[in-house]
Amino acid sequence: MSRILNICLAVFGICLAGSLNGAVRKVEIESRESLLGGKDFGSSGPYELLKGRVLFGFDPASPANSRIVDLQLAPRNSEGEVEAWANLVVLKPVDSGRGNGIALVEVSNRGGKFSLNYFNRATHQELAADNPESLGDGLLMRQGFTVIWVGWQADVPRGKGLLRLEAPIAKGMNGETITGLVRSDWTVDEPVESLPLSHREHISYTVYDPEDSANVLTVRDGRDAVRLTIPREKWHFSKKEKENDTIVLENGFLAGNIYELVYRARDPSVIGLGLAAIRDMVSHAKYDKKSLFPVSHGISAGVSQTGRFLRMFLYQGFNTDEEGRNAYDGLMVITAGAGRGSFNHRFAQPSRDGHRYSAFLYPTDIFPFSSRTQSDPATVRSDGLLAHSLAPGSIPKIFYVNTGYEYWGRAAALIHTSVDGKKDLEPLDNERIYHLAGGQHFVASFPPTDRAEFENGRFFRGNSLEFKVNYRALLVRLAEWVSKDVSPPASAFPRLSDATLTDLEGFNFPDIPGVEPPKNAHNAYRVDYGPRWERGVIDHQPPQVGSSFPVLVPVVDSFGNELGGIRNVELRVPLATYTPWSLRKGYVGGADEMIDFWGNLLFFPRNSVEKEASHDPRPAISALYADRRFYLDELRNSAETLNAEGFLLPEDIDYVSGRAKTYWDWVFNSKGE
Repeated sequence: MSRILNICLAVFGICLAGSLNGAVRKVEIESRESLLGGKDFGSSGPYELLKGRVLFGFDPASPANSRIVDLQLAPRNSEGEVEAWANLVVLKPVDSGRGNGIALVEVSNRGGKFSLNYFNRATHQELAADNPESLGDGLLMRQGFTVIWVGWQADVPRGKGLLRLEAPIAKGMNGETITGLVRSDWTVDEPVESLPLSHREHISYTVYDPEDSANVLTVRDGRDAVRLTIPREKWHFSKKEKENDTIVLENGFLAGNIYELVYRARDPSVIGLGLAAIRDMVSHAKYDKKSLFPVSHGISAGVSQTGRFLRMFLYQGFNTDEEGRNAYDGLMVITAGAGRGSFNHRFAQPSRDGHRYSAFLYPTDIFPFSSRTQSDPATVRSDGLLAHSLAPGSIPKIFYVNTGYEYWGRAAALIHTSVDGKKDLEPLDNERIYHLAGGQHFVASFPPTDRAEFENGRFFRGNSLEFKVNYRALLVRLAEWVSKDVSPPASAFPRLSDATLTDLEGFNFPDIPGVEPPKNAHNAYRVDYGPRWERGVIDHQPPQVGSSFPVLVPVVDSFGNELGGIRNVELRVPLATYTPWSLRKGYVGGADEMIDFWGNLLFFPRNSVEKEASHDPRPAISALYADRRFYLDELRNSAETLNAEGFLLPEDIDYVSGRAKTYWDWVFNSKGE
């Protein structure tokens, strides 16, 4: 598209500014391209890709914005609003009237885009209008969705094609610089000379004074070991890149240690504006008659970090916009476990998460966990995820979707059990909870190639159980629920009442030689961040840690595969054990702890000879299936059953059957040889 046309489109966007309502003040479209040369996507017709930016103007006096930390301390324009620009990308039918009337607003994970990979099976990460690999099989387009990406995260790196929000910096009431404590930590697995203050190459907060006595670096040799202070003269701050500070330690940082830095920073961004930006983008699409991408309903999807973001969005009542209207009709909260995160407090670092052996004690896995209001007897506090909605009827329909990893690594059982871990909680009428049994945090390729350790038919850190097909089906089900009131499949998750959920003492994993199950899972704690935490300010760094909440995980069958929840064809017609956990085997420190995100793929012995030689308690494949044809028939029957249950689209029956067939062929034709 020519530069002249791009400029004209930008001017067109600016001309719309005066007619916009709500918090969206200006939409500038910088480019507009046809998808795949005008390809027709069935009844939805051709699609186009719009790229540009959007200007928000937030009213500090609006009740809808009252929970945004430091909003009152942000600079204002002549109309008394707090402004913020964000990147904007929209994938829409050329004729909006031919779509399904639903906006899918992705809350981008650290500035990227996951929807086309998760829902369209796209294989190329960059979104390009002329690249079929960027667009996958076109499910979202064939269904008629308008897909919207908007920047919400203020510390995403600049200049890398990532979506970001240009959030303002808060100042004191008289314009003075605001300072506060910021914490960084690192699990060091290989010796390094320096460590970045930021998480995952994000933009770090500026050090206020390198010589401030609040700047303290500690080291410990285990998760719960005592912190030892490193003498101040042994380390110093250094500028590695334009936007990122690092620390350098005399003689370097040693493998096997956990280092933690607390430092005094300056100039906090108003991070909570990201919550309002996600809210107001869909309100613009739904309610503004001049919108370039009009819809009647809105669904938001978030995965991992941004699944936790959506839980925070709900908890802080952001589904009511400045005009008092409902923003989203549905939310798809993916692999968030019981967590929220650093999305709305002073000096928040949105990228920070929490795991068993990294990213310790950030405000991620903290009470409350369930939608139903509960009372925590240890703190005598009652609260619930949906207890703070601003307007009656503003609570959307919600899918909570977790893999097995989230039960071990994200305390997921707390979303559907009592605080004491002794009884089940039923989801509310507007909720469904789905457990993707046996899955690690994401789907690994097969044969696994990234970080996988192969040993005698076993892939450690490489669980390839395919569950993205469930995401595709569930998105369609959610769309039917919000637009046509068609009830989705019943919740499917492990329960205490049917003995598919247990504590760690009751976890009984088969005694597979060479495979050690975890002795611990990720804990959620009662944590004290200081007296101003309720106002969004952390004074205790690191926080003071109290008692932990109970840990419950799915029960497994005799093969070692998880029960409860959605069991995909790999578990219904198994050739292997799929664990959602994997240990830090081979690392200097914490070798008996879980590694973040990864699981194991452990094939059964092929025949009785291998079974006897390996002393494997699991059956041989030859004892389970008469031959390849029998296996394939059973596989297809299971896929058709999943379809009938609502967890697999009809068009994906062949896909999952064909993918699972590759397991058989690999086992009997190569087995890594």
